[in-house]
Amino acid sequence: MDDACGRPHTDGMNTKQGYLLVVEDIPDILHLLNTTLTFKGYRVETACDGQEALELIKREPADLIVTDILMPRMDGFILVHSLRTHPETRDIPVIFLSATYIDPEDKAFALTIGVTHFIEKPVNFDEFLPTIAELLKRGKTAPSGNINEIEFYQGYLKRLKIKLDHKTKQIARDQRLMETPTAGDKLHLEASLQTAIRERQEIQHLLEETREKLITFTISEE
Repeated sequence: MDDACGRPHTDGMNTKQGYLLVVEDIPDILHLLNTTLTFKGYRVETACDGQEALELIKREPADLIVTDILMPRMDGFILVHSLRTHPETRDIPVIFLSATYIDPEDKAFALTIGVTHFIEKPVNFDEFLPTIAELLKRGKTAPSGNINEIEFYQGYLKRLKIKLDHKTKQIARDQRLMETPTAGDKLHLEASLQTAIRERQEIQHLLEETREKLITFTISEE
């Protein structure tokens, strides 16, 4: 039986390979990652967003975190920033998986805030699995990123603005294509359009929250 996030219930079996936390809001991708990593002998816990991930980490810090970036409630950027600002979690290695934030500037910002490794979706398991094994072998080490609150939210706001513009252009393009779709393309275009609309809404919400936080931090610094 699956839970509300589409995750299969597991028996909580403990293994010697390592404890991984996988954070992903798309059920099919979450199921694939969970199944693959469990089959490889890892103990795997899953979360649907960054907020749920932090709740799990408070109970038991993971050996390694694999997380999507664009997610509801709390995205991957905020999750990593939260981890890096607390001594008990700041050294946990984090792998980013993303199909949205794949520009060189996105990857550079991820490294700046302390992400350990970046992999684009769809996941290439020939790269993904050896990366996990190597990071677990290396153990918990101090992350390279080290920026303050204002620097983080300024950089984060910039990434959100650029992604919002990208999503708006994607939606306009899909809407134009929907005017005269071929039979084979119609379902694909509809799915793409709905996904882009949902992601734009998530980005807009994060953008508003980030602007408010920046105002708060700026006032407190005065």
